[in-house]
Amino acid sequence: MNTSGNLAARLNRECDCRVTDLPALRRRVDAALESVGRAGSLVETHPHLFSDIPVFLDPGHVAEMRSVVAAMEGITQSPRYQQTVLAAAPAIARLPRQAGGAMLGFDFHIRDDGPKLIEINTNAGGAFANLAALESRSPCCEPVEGFLAASPAARLLEEAIVDMFRREWQLERPGERLRGIAIVDENPATQYLYPEFVLAKQLLERHGMETHIVDPGQLDLAENGVRFRGQPIDMIYNRLTDFYLREPRNRVVSDAWEKNLALVTPNPRAHALFADKRNLALLSDPGALADLGVDTSTSTLLARAVPSTRAVEGTPEKWWEDRKEWFFKPWRGFGSRGTYRGDKITRKVFGEIVAGEYVAQKLTPPGERRHTGMDGSRTFKVDVRCYAYAGTVQLMAARLYQGQTTNFRTAGGGFAPVYSIEGLDLENLRIAGCI
Repeated sequence: MNTSGNLAARLNRECDCRVTDLPALRRRVDAALESVGRAGSLVETHPHLFSDIPVFLDPGHVAEMRSVVAAMEGITQSPRYQQTVLAAAPAIARLPRQAGGAMLGFDFHIRDDGPKLIEINTNAGGAFANLAALESRSPCCEPVEGFLAASPAARLLEEAIVDMFRREWQLERPGERLRGIAIVDENPATQYLYPEFVLAKQLLERHGMETHIVDPGQLDLAENGVRFRGQPIDMIYNRLTDFYLREPRNRVVSDAWEKNLALVTPNPRAHALFADKRNLALLSDPGALADLGVDTSTSTLLARAVPSTRAVEGTPEKWWEDRKEWFFKPWRGFGSRGTYRGDKITRKVFGEIVAGEYVAQKLTPPGERRHTGMDGSRTFKVDVRCYAYAGTVQLMAARLYQGQTTNFRTAGGGFAPVYSIEGLDLENLRIAGCI
């Protein structure tokens, strides 16, 4: 009997605690935005960015997610795997580089039989926002106070993320000085996660890295590098969703990557190796992994953790008959754009799916978090995101939402803190009224 798993599930059903001081967190983000001349209140512009409701995880599930992340890093280093997936990628993704790609996001649904890897993202948002939230934790009862005191401090997690950027730089430019970083996205000030760009800028600058938030069109290509308003840019922290840098407005970033004039991270190669959704069909097929020389224990782990995924091809009527078993995703897409549950689609949408570039993933519903507050009882869906680098999970956070896909439009939802229940005492939780 998995008592810790039962306890995590019970806490997610019954615990009505709140562990994030939302007013303090919002004040902190407001102050960060004011420092770059952005007026306004986060509670007005982003009312559902953060949730104060904690999500509890079984330690065994946490360990398995870490194992999956480490396994993926090992597989992507395999020459046979690289040859297979890069053959289907554009030439820009096949350029050899040492840097592995900063801030990868591994998204899981937590089921009773373990975590299920839904997808991997190379432009994973939210890490810097969740770091800020960690500094605004407010224990709700005595058992949780001791538990939080024993968990990793935000300062240590911050240092790990800074070290990630430094390591990326040293892999490509050993011994050279890093002069300037550009956080690059299309019209960044209009992006929903612009507040986290500002938090990232502040964090990196606290550690001596001059950092700018820029649109790709603001970058200039010089003979010996990239510049922003005359200042050298040695590293581009790439948040663009044009993963292979095809669009004309991203030409400077593309040239910087192709000509090795600046370190671009994450980059087209990392996207092809980790985040192309067609890879999920390979990762969920033990036979295909065996053909690539992947060891039995790793292929068994991935077969358990990655829901069966297939390219949408073949007889359309067969797919229509079986549609309720699948979740359809465009393999070129990102986030929840263009994704559909098979049991929700119309014939018209189905026609677009079979005519487009889609993969189908075996339907794997997310976990749930129930919570009762002053406005009544609500049930949220839960995704868990592991932010990782070089096979190591640096930070975990949840996204609470209602509806078909993750969003930041659910009252009470948003980024939520995640806690492994290892170290929590059942009797103390009962005494405190948590369960």
